[in-house]
Amino acid sequence: MAALSNYFFFDRDLSWLSFNERVLMEAEDDTVPLLERINFLSIYSSNLDEFYRVRMPALTALQKLYQKQKVKKQTALRHEDVAGKAKEIILEQQSRFGEVLHQLLPQLQAHQLELVYGKPIPPQIMPQVSHYFFTQVLAFLKPIVIAGEGSDFFPENNMLYLALIGKGHEDTDEIVVVNIPTEHLSRFFQVEKEGKFYVVFLDDIIKAHLHVIPRITVEGSFSFKVTRDAELELEDEYEEDIATKIEKQIEKRDAGLATRFLHEPGIPEKILWELINNLGLSEAVIMQGGRYHNLKDLSTISVNLPHLKYRKWPAVQLPCTNEDGILEEISKRDILLHVPYQSYDTVLRFFNEAAIRTDVEHIYLTMYRVANESRIVNALLSAAHNGKKVTVLIELKARFDEANNLKWAKKLKKAGVEVLFTSIDLKVHAKLALVKRKIGPRIEYAGLLATGNLNESTARFYTDHILLTSNTEMLKEVEKVFQLFKEKEKTKEKYQFENLLVGKHNLQEKFLELLDREIRNAHQGLPARVIIKVNNIEERELICKLYDASNADVKIQLLVRGICCLVPGVPGMSQNITVRRIVDRYLEHGRIFIFHNNGSDEVFLGSSDWMNRNIYKRIEVCFPLYNEDLKTEIKELIDIQLNDSLKAVVLNQNLQNVRVMNDGELVQSQDKIYNKLAFSKAKGVYSSTP
Repeated sequence: MAALSNYFFFDRDLSWLSFNERVLMEAEDDTVPLLERINFLSIYSSNLDEFYRVRMPALTALQKLYQKQKVKKQTALRHEDVAGKAKEIILEQQSRFGEVLHQLLPQLQAHQLELVYGKPIPPQIMPQVSHYFFTQVLAFLKPIVIAGEGSDFFPENNMLYLALIGKGHEDTDEIVVVNIPTEHLSRFFQVEKEGKFYVVFLDDIIKAHLHVIPRITVEGSFSFKVTRDAELELEDEYEEDIATKIEKQIEKRDAGLATRFLHEPGIPEKILWELINNLGLSEAVIMQGGRYHNLKDLSTISVNLPHLKYRKWPAVQLPCTNEDGILEEISKRDILLHVPYQSYDTVLRFFNEAAIRTDVEHIYLTMYRVANESRIVNALLSAAHNGKKVTVLIELKARFDEANNLKWAKKLKKAGVEVLFTSIDLKVHAKLALVKRKIGPRIEYAGLLATGNLNESTARFYTDHILLTSNTEMLKEVEKVFQLFKEKEKTKEKYQFENLLVGKHNLQEKFLELLDREIRNAHQGLPARVIIKVNNIEERELICKLYDASNADVKIQLLVRGICCLVPGVPGMSQNITVRRIVDRYLEHGRIFIFHNNGSDEVFLGSSDWMNRNIYKRIEVCFPLYNEDLKTEIKELIDIQLNDSLKAVVLNQNLQNVRVMNDGELVQSQDKIYNKLAFSKAKGVYSSTP
């Protein structure tokens, strides 16, 4: 491998902003239905909020560490420069965001949908709006006078507020803060009048009734919000069990350090700085936004105008052809599901049957992000009630899902389920389930290995791949993963894996070996090719090995949805590497690894991105496809994506999203994949082991 210093990389945070720009591009695309473009604006806004909650604190922390002489000056300055560039990029993107939204408003109105944005509420719906204010909204308003530094008022994370300025009872200048109660009420009031839909911001409903706010004669009102650091701090707490630690830290999360103060334009500078000082926000990034914040709420607009949305694609239902049930069918053939194109019902049936069948003795599951009302976990509760042994490995540190996972952990424990927790410094991100059956004297296995979470809610819009198999050797290794945590054993010596690629055991070294084999083949004049599809790629040892492979003339095609620290197309480094991003109606989420192996392709699917956290701090599991039909199927789907000319962009050396120029067939890969899978079902063609 060439020296690390000979190679260079994109910054991970600037790359992430480049991905969010790709989301914004979809909102700018006039071939996308109008309400879907609004939804992409919502996704962009939500992503940006998370960036300020999670990444901005990291970008600014190094400068403070330098001041304490804990990092080198050049390291601190480099990250300070990234923070500055990030702010410039965000300002430019937000300007484009505003332009798109203002272009969409008259187009929506042409379809009898008026999003009342930045203007008075139409008088024809004012009676309904006022009725809503006095009967529903007023109960939740909590006006607070801001008086001097050290004010008792604490702006909660990402909640919305109005700063009202005016005269108090004694003709004194006062500032009153009023909450916009979106935690209790919808962000939008929707009403239909004479065949036209009106959508009104809750913010504007409150502004239209400020005369009822006591203690002040309002002369002006300005919206603002505060974003706070979202990271949990667990490193130094070892004396309590992890569930207790997580509960305590969740309570602290919304009281974290303020990272951004976002305010409406036009607020008088004197008032602005009074708010900043009085509310203890001097350390936050001060940013001027639009009139409305939290525009991620745009996704909640739910008017009945289906022609302004994507045409529905009914999930392809794969029937169970074995009259004895899905577990019997898996014992005869492997099934490979591609959700959401294909129905998730097959997965639900797997767990439901396991919960009730008398020959099932033990069910295992890894739980990272499950649905709020998970049918899968409810099936496990039923299984425990039915006398089966159930073991669930729960990751309590799944960001923003900690509370949901804690809720389920308590229910499972109460039902008698064996609940395993990971350690503070190690996450389990693997997507696994295992069923052990006793049939006569034999123990038989049925397993589920996936690229995405076992979550029936996200399965409706995340593209993932799910293998249902009875491969005994592979599933015995799945059982090892659970045993590893049950015994709190982390040594590589005891837990050897021949089939699975398991994080912190053999995953990274196996990927390096597979790349080295392609390099050797290229040196021998043999065809050498690698195709990798991941959400993110950051880990430098693996990137450097890809650079080495490129220099050996291995052809490398990457599909990377989000962060990409690899710089493609650089002579002498990555001239044989291309990177594409696909953003469309579904979120591309599957991880796929294809190594040409001189014509005998090896194909792996799994949970692992190539991020530092995935390689060094998580138990990930990638798994091989042994059946040639399944390998062919995956390669065909990947080939469609590599030829996408409508929703794919190419990432260039300047971290820009460049539209694909194609004079041939126009390919929208998600559309083509859906039609391919639907056609296969109609013809009765299913993935199966001979």
